Order: sequence, then C-alpha cells, then structure tokens
Amino acid sequence: MENKMNKRGWIKIVEAVIAIILLATIVLIVVNTGRSKGSGLEEVIYNIELSKLREIELSSTLRAEVIATSGEVELAAFPSGTKAKIEADIPSYLTCDAKICDPVDSCLSSQNQAGDVYVNSVMISADLSTFNSRVLKMFCWET
Repeated sequence: MENKMNKRGWIKIVEAVIAIILLATIVLIVVNTGRSKGSGLEEVIYNIELSKLREIELSSTLRAEVIATSGEVELAAFPSGTKAKIEADIPSYLTCDAKICDPVDSCLSSQNQAGDVYVNSVMISADLSTFNSRVLKMFCWET
C-alpha cells in the first residue's frame, strides 16, 4: 500500500514540474513575439539614413565639402551639395536633421523630440591634401 502512495506522490511532482515548464514556455513565447512585432519602420529608416550617408562618404566631391567644414555645423549651414543629398527623397512620414562635428565632440541634434529618434553616423576622414576627420550624423523621426 505504501508503494502506491509513493508512486502517486512522484507522479504529482512530475505533473507539476511539466505544468510549470509549459506555462513558462508559453509566457516566453508571448513576450518574445511582442518584442519582435515592431512596425518594421525602424529598419526602413536606418536603411534610408545609411544609404544617404554612404553616398556622401563615397562621393569625392561631397566628402571634400564635409572635410572643409570646421566646428559644429547644423543642417541649415551645410555645404549645398551635401545638404541637397541629405534632403533629397526623404519620405513624407519622416523628419530628418543632420550635423557635422568633430569626432571628439558629442554630436547631438538641436531639435528635441518626444518619440523615437533614429540615428546613424559616418566618419569622414582624410583626403590626399588634408587630414581633418569629421563625423556626419543623421537624425530621423516620424512626423
């Protein structure tokens, strides 16, 4: 009689452990799907920023314009070619800002936003005649 009672106890313990594992698995699945259900907009915004920054970085003319600047430069005071490249083809649902600054400075946007701000940057350094490293940062947010 005692053997049957002990077996029942072990069976109840195993059932409880399995129930806990199943509940924990369900909770983890629900939490992870909630996190990964982003709008996908983040990736689109980062790709827009990255493509514009790469175009500037790879163009010798635009790169020279950026290197020729000094101090912190707001988007309104950007060289014309670089400013036109950044402002071109920005989707209507985005507002973007940019800044050129020294690599050692904290390069923050002058515009305060309550929502998410997506930032990408690129360091543009030397050409054959000048060594003047500059950081070009692009800030975008939904409007």
